[in-house]
Amino acid sequence: MTSALFALALLAVLAGPVLLRLIRHPGFVTGRDGRLSTSITLALAWTVILLWLLLATLGYGLTAGGGVDWFQGPEGPLSSLTTVYLPLLGGPYAALIAAKAVVGMRVERGSLAKPAPRGTERRPVHDLISNDGGRTDLVDLQYVALSAVTMLYVVAFFLSDVGGGLPKLPAEMWALTGAPAGAYLLNKVALRGNPVITGVSVSDGVLTVEGGGFGDAPRIELDGTPLPTKVTPTGALTAPLPTPPPSTFTVVVTTHGLRSDPSPYNPPS
Repeated sequence: MTSALFALALLAVLAGPVLLRLIRHPGFVTGRDGRLSTSITLALAWTVILLWLLLATLGYGLTAGGGVDWFQGPEGPLSSLTTVYLPLLGGPYAALIAAKAVVGMRVERGSLAKPAPRGTERRPVHDLISNDGGRTDLVDLQYVALSAVTMLYVVAFFLSDVGGGLPKLPAEMWALTGAPAGAYLLNKVALRGNPVITGVSVSDGVLTVEGGGFGDAPRIELDGTPLPTKVTPTGALTAPLPTPPPSTFTVVVTTHGLRSDPSPYNPPS
């Protein structure tokens, strides 16, 4: 019981500052669109848990465990580190690195666009299971859910027997993070990115829409009405406003059946 309480206190010491940092300055776990990144958040969570397991095991071994000899032997407290726990950590990190590379290349080629950052607005946890448009994504949901269940499984089994070292989980346990991580990465590769509007401006009766992912046949819709749309050399879209031009309106860009999120326009005061 004392060992479990010590382990819980150590977990609070490790996780507390990380959670506080996330609440106050979440920038290091957000993507280029300012939303919480699923791959970064899960990789960070597994890093904290594995660090906690190792420190708690080290603390127990040097105190109640009797010293250095407790760590020795093929069935020692760290015997499952390389066969189970490093693969558990490796899946999320492989997904993180590969997803960043895939998204970066697609954004550079123009086949994917990211919404503009939301400034100082709070990042809801829903970001972890939603796509760029804010809708729940089944692949992201299963990745987060299975990872969370696996983390709870590891924490509960360790607290039930801290003196046993790292829980002797089945070697196949890594598949609970590896397989969802692989599906998450494939989803990033196969995803058809919706067009994204990053700016709307009006000058001399001409509407200009900036953003990305517009494709080769984009169309501007103003309050649901299609406008004759042209693509400028810089990739922005332009269209003449109807006469008389409305003072406020909402713009949507469509291309190949995909729609951007609505972007309201209010004239500058």
